Amino acid sequence: MLLGYGTGAIMAVPGSDTRDFEFACAFGLPIVTVVRPAPAWIEERIAEIASAVESEATKALEAALREHPELREEIEVRRGRTAGLSEKTVSLLRERLGAENLIAHYVKHPKAWGAAFVEEGSAVNSPGEGAKADVPSGVCVLDGLSTEEAKRKITAWLEWNGLGRGAVNYKLRDWLFSRQRYWGEPFPILHGEDGETIVVGDDELPVELPEMEDFRPTPSAENAESLPAPPLSRAKKWITASRGGRRYRRDVNTMPQWAGSCWYYLRFIDSANAHAFCDLAAERYWMPVDLYVGGAEHAVLHLLYARFWHKVLFDLGHVSTREPFAKLFNQGMIQGFAFRTQRGPIVGPDAVEERGDDHFVLKATSEPVTRIVAKMSKALKNVVNPDKIIDEYGADTFRLYEMYMGPLDASKPWNTRDLPGLYKLCQRVWRLFVDEATGALSPALTDEAADEVALRALHRMVKRVTTELEQLKLNTAITAIFDFVNTMTPMEKRSRAVLEQFVLAFSPFAPHLAEELWSRLGHGESLAYDGWPKYDERLARDEESEIAVQVCGKIKARIMVSADADEKTMQAAAMTDEKVTAAIGGRAIRKVIVVKGRLVNIIL
Repeated sequence: MLLGYGTGAIMAVPGSDTRDFEFACAFGLPIVTVVRPAPAWIEERIAEIASAVESEATKALEAALREHPELREEIEVRRGRTAGLSEKTVSLLRERLGAENLIAHYVKHPKAWGAAFVEEGSAVNSPGEGAKADVPSGVCVLDGLSTEEAKRKITAWLEWNGLGRGAVNYKLRDWLFSRQRYWGEPFPILHGEDGETIVVGDDELPVELPEMEDFRPTPSAENAESLPAPPLSRAKKWITASRGGRRYRRDVNTMPQWAGSCWYYLRFIDSANAHAFCDLAAERYWMPVDLYVGGAEHAVLHLLYARFWHKVLFDLGHVSTREPFAKLFNQGMIQGFAFRTQRGPIVGPDAVEERGDDHFVLKATSEPVTRIVAKMSKALKNVVNPDKIIDEYGADTFRLYEMYMGPLDASKPWNTRDLPGLYKLCQRVWRLFVDEATGALSPALTDEAADEVALRALHRMVKRVTTELEQLKLNTAITAIFDFVNTMTPMEKRSRAVLEQFVLAFSPFAPHLAEELWSRLGHGESLAYDGWPKYDERLARDEESEIAVQVCGKIKARIMVSADADEKTMQAAAMTDEKVTAAIGGRAIRKVIVVKGRLVNIIL
């Protein structure tokens, strides 16, 4: 058993738990499969075969083959003198044995496959193939049910027979909420000499920390050899309190800011309210929070406790929603470069110098080291201070770079070599509006109606930025801005109306630059008070689109056709392409498959 896991019934399911599976294999215990794996899992196991005889998946396939002697001779012929099962042989095994036979073999012989199936599947051996016909009535038969359905059925069966009840258990570690340190919120609790505890009155809130000069822990007054008492034990006057002629003692532990951080979003709603954490009408208007963005590590802790705290407030009638957040998005971690020595330890950039392209050595010994991507940490000294970057490139470039690094949910390395590209984008945007020689608005700006090229570029950009922002695809939204700037830069005349709409779409990415340009265009009020630009679907659609042309499944050409071209038009355009004609080579065309707006596949 695992220390701290609990007491009572032991959960032993070696067929569906990795640790139990390994334990059973190590001690030769029988394994009864109770969850039938999905075909995809079997394919993953087979994919590990390569050509090694030692592969557990290879052994499993050979064992399954022994149960089908009619295929043995053919497989042996194909094996020849190879050391194991070749990819071609494996492919044949899959084809001849089929997924169902392989799954059935796993159910009978899970050890042969070298791993437990721990995902969701369907129940088997419940009560099992060997169950007698005269099994007692009332047996809970689960065979064939999905894992989720089986859970529901067994729970209902236990409740019906008075053997148990369904429940949801929450496991919270109380030590996260009580710390033996000075900083933090004191508990508004008083402890009596007889063990009684009372809550301080509202008129005494908040309980403030006492002024102290010495924050060291101190040995317990009762026993000098015991563990040190928290720092607040030194504040003798603050600790002692009296109520109704009785003496009480304040709690010397503190809350580690969890009390505040668990519900700060509610306080933001009505921060000036001196009588409640927020007005109920305001809470009903604003809650729940539309989007919670946080890294996986942060969200697991903060999100868990915030939800727990919110559910308590809901049960007490202080909030109107069961859940505080409508949607969760885990952003990836920004990583930094570190270096691994030949002996194995990892060192930070401060201990390394670059000698030539991608050649790094330790400063102290000139020992070669390998550059790796690692989590930013003080220990590795690979934490990046944004202040230096902002001083050199500005806050807008810094924002753009962070958003342009890659998908928001992916972890990615910090590489300052990419910063100049975003800085140049800001400069190019500035030159669309401002004449660098004079500092005044560019003479290319005009109040005349925009031409179709500019209009189409604007509406395509607004559509892409709008769509990508809604999906939190910030990097591809910035790509749309690059495309727009590329289109507008060479134009001798630039419509003021078009560029005003562009500034509004650009503002979430570079707010300082956008506000400055908005002001120079003659607006006295912040662009934050203007509406988000709208796009016309007709103008946002590309006039032409690229399609692939395949001959017998292989791409031979890529051609441009009208964006609204039908199947016949696409086929006709494909047939006139020189590369396609050469690939056909005068052979008879048996069939043409057309996927509108995407591809034409010619079957010969």
